[in-house]
Amino acid sequence: MEDRVAVFIDGSNLYHALQNNFKRHDLNFAEFAHKLCGTRQLFRVYYYNVLQDPTRWPDAHREQQEFLDSLRKTPYLEVRLGTTKLAQGIPVEKGIDIMLATDLLRFGCNGLYDTAVLVSGDSDFAYVLQATKNIGRHVEVAYFERSISKDLLDVADYCHLLNRIFFKGLWIGKRRTTYRRAP
Repeated sequence: MEDRVAVFIDGSNLYHALQNNFKRHDLNFAEFAHKLCGTRQLFRVYYYNVLQDPTRWPDAHREQQEFLDSLRKTPYLEVRLGTTKLAQGIPVEKGIDIMLATDLLRFGCNGLYDTAVLVSGDSDFAYVLQATKNIGRHVEVAYFERSISKDLLDVADYCHLLNRIFFKGLWIGKRRTTYRRAP
């Protein structure tokens, strides 16, 4: 039987890494997931992020809604949204990491996938990856070189370096001629 792969994307982490490394966000998520799976069967892609507050940032909220609408049209991709809470007047993401970790472990325990691919560099996920390995699942990490926790690399069975070569052919828009690598 072919390996079933579930891809778990920390949306905020991916967004900022794409911005810092490529100055663009027009990623073809279906092709991105396909490349992470290789010849294995894709079970599902889960994309986690926080919903922008329409009262505080109406333009950002509108842009995010357009982006999320396009994601929702992507086959086998589900969007999971957390919220923000104000902490000393500063909006803070709430619930995203725990939502992702819970799904990763629950779906693994239920045997819905054989391999989990986490798209994040956040060290907070190291423990849940180890727990997922302990129940007999394989875990992989897709990461950017400048934003990865050593803890994640240490626990992963396999790592996908998300660099310029990896993303070749995965963009939706035309290639920008002003491409510069972030300092």
